[in-house]
Amino acid sequence: MFDTIGQFIINAAEVLCGYPLFFLLIGGGLYLFLSSGAVSLRRLPAAIAELRRKPDSKAANGQISSVQALASVVAATVGLGNIAGVAIALVMGGPGAIFWMWVSALVGMATKYHEGVLAIMYKGKDDQGNPQGGPMHIIERGLGQKWKPLARFFAIAGLFGTMCIMNANQLTEAFMSTFTTPEGIASNSLISTLGGFLGLENVRVYRLLFGCAIAAVVAVVILGGIKRIARVATVLVPFMVGVYFIMVLYIIITNISGVPAVFKSIFTEAFNLRAGIGALAGIAIIGARRAALVNDAGIGTASIMHGASRNESPVREGLIAMLGPSIDSGLVCTLTALAILLCGNIDVEGVKGLEVAMQAFRSAIPAGDIILMCVVICFAMSSMFSYSFYGTTCANYLFGTRRGRYYTWFFLASLIIFAVVPIEAAVGACDLFYALMAIPTMTAILLLSPKVRRATSDFFKHKTT
Repeated sequence: MFDTIGQFIINAAEVLCGYPLFFLLIGGGLYLFLSSGAVSLRRLPAAIAELRRKPDSKAANGQISSVQALASVVAATVGLGNIAGVAIALVMGGPGAIFWMWVSALVGMATKYHEGVLAIMYKGKDDQGNPQGGPMHIIERGLGQKWKPLARFFAIAGLFGTMCIMNANQLTEAFMSTFTTPEGIASNSLISTLGGFLGLENVRVYRLLFGCAIAAVVAVVILGGIKRIARVATVLVPFMVGVYFIMVLYIIITNISGVPAVFKSIFTEAFNLRAGIGALAGIAIIGARRAALVNDAGIGTASIMHGASRNESPVREGLIAMLGPSIDSGLVCTLTALAILLCGNIDVEGVKGLEVAMQAFRSAIPAGDIILMCVVICFAMSSMFSYSFYGTTCANYLFGTRRGRYYTWFFLASLIIFAVVPIEAAVGACDLFYALMAIPTMTAILLLSPKVRRATSDFFKHKTT
């Protein structure tokens, strides 16, 4: 039965996450990029300047600062998608898929700018009066009560789309491939005993136990609420990106002669017509689809976090929000692609993710897979911390804060479940729910984009006079 359900999820994801998702996220993002006057390029200096601006007063309507919101969003997006997701894109679509991830980053910055602006412009409250953001409030307050079913549709999809399906699955895979062997698992008496009691094979028991360990660590942070999540993210994000950058820089320097060929393959394969227009479209879709899981632009999660910001200027929040894709899809994904294409092997059978990346770092750096594993743990955990807040916010909107708080335990249980399921089903489920979240989010952003343009024009007109 589980195999049948898993195959259904995979098939549904293939249909919905193909051309529909590509045109919605990339096509919609391109429209926002052009209609906003290339905001992600023209206003990039202003966005960087906003990071140095003194935060708004703590008495403002919010729970965290704009920089903490950005750190928390990046903590969610700079996760296993930047390693496993990029590896999957390379295995499925070749080097050319990376070019389309870059395109997605550029238009994604414009999309996230709009999300940040609208998150503050239409900030809502929960039933206890706490500030709350997200597409559900943007839809309800920006488009009107008649659109409330669409708002609820997003919140329901968000309950499942924010369960860190990929992170739990790939973190477990990475740990097993680095620290265990099939022989060691088979000979472990405790695992064999539990396997006999639960009726599971030893490998699944091991994954189950590791899933329980993940859930226990995540619980320590997320049960402390959004402020603890933001504090941890503010420390963790710079550390993990810095360590990862040093590792990839070492790989580039020691393989510098191969770098030009890598970039050439990315550009040539992105527009390779030898295999036909269908193959070209497939590569573009794979790149965009994986990028959607990396930078979350147009998915709606960023507006949930930025809606908790104390910033009361919609445009200022939008400028900070748009920096996210430049970090995750722009910087970190490029680092991963370079490392894998220089030292790894993407000609493998089936859907392979973190295993491909681990092999590349293992071959390039002494104990590289062990160091990468430590970084991966930081990546995965930081994503889980932020995503728990996203899901809880959706639950609070649907059920109220008193009953919505039980979602946290549902989220923790899901980490255990998805540590065990096959990667194909995990990837399919993650893609499917993200697509369902993107539909209401992009609908609202596109319909409300004229208000964002007016707010932007007024802000910079006032700023320059």
